[in-house]
Amino acid sequence: MTQPSGGAAPHAPGLPSGRAARRRRGPLLALLGVVLLAGCGIRTTSVPVDAGPAPSRVSCAVPDEEASASATASASPRGLTARVYLVCSAQVAGVNRSVRTEGLDQLGVAVLLLRELQRKPRGGESSAGFTTAVQGDLAVEGPRRDDPRESLRISAPLSDLPPFALAQLVCTYAGTGAAAGSGGVLLGGSDDTPVRRFTCTGDLRTDPEAAETAGTAVK
Repeated sequence: MTQPSGGAAPHAPGLPSGRAARRRRGPLLALLGVVLLAGCGIRTTSVPVDAGPAPSRVSCAVPDEEASASATASASPRGLTARVYLVCSAQVAGVNRSVRTEGLDQLGVAVLLLRELQRKPRGGESSAGFTTAVQGDLAVEGPRRDDPRESLRISAPLSDLPPFALAQLVCTYAGTGAAAGSGGVLLGGSDDTPVRRFTCTGDLRTDPEAAETAGTAVK
């Protein structure tokens, strides 16, 4: 049969017209794009995602120039260098501070070092990430009548101190004139619990939370 000249091509039954086919291809192409993205491991999202800033890291190391200045101060007849333990990166670590401890008895050294622990870190200590957990209203006293002679009593129950603060006290007092003769630290609180002997171990420095159960009761 001859097709009439200039007429439209007849539409085969069961086949979509050109316009209908284009309408159907649109959703199919969009679905194909989603499948391809999923195959590449890319998850689609309808909202922007903000992953936030990268986690900050601290050095826990005082700059060399400040360490050198502290060493110079320690050589002076007016000053001595004390190792004061502060909080940094979920542990306690020592920094050198210039203090005057000559001529002081055990309690005098303990009072002086407590003040250093209560002092807010500044300068290189602060920029290196150091902080302190020792409260500013704490005080330290000598032994009670029934305490061992070299005991120190803190003006709060030891159980009320933040574990990091107790670890700071133990490690700062250890090895100084504030410690007991054996090198340990005899600490008690303001309550009636017995004095406990503490030592500044590596475990205590890296896991200050252990200070809550550290120490041995001394009668």
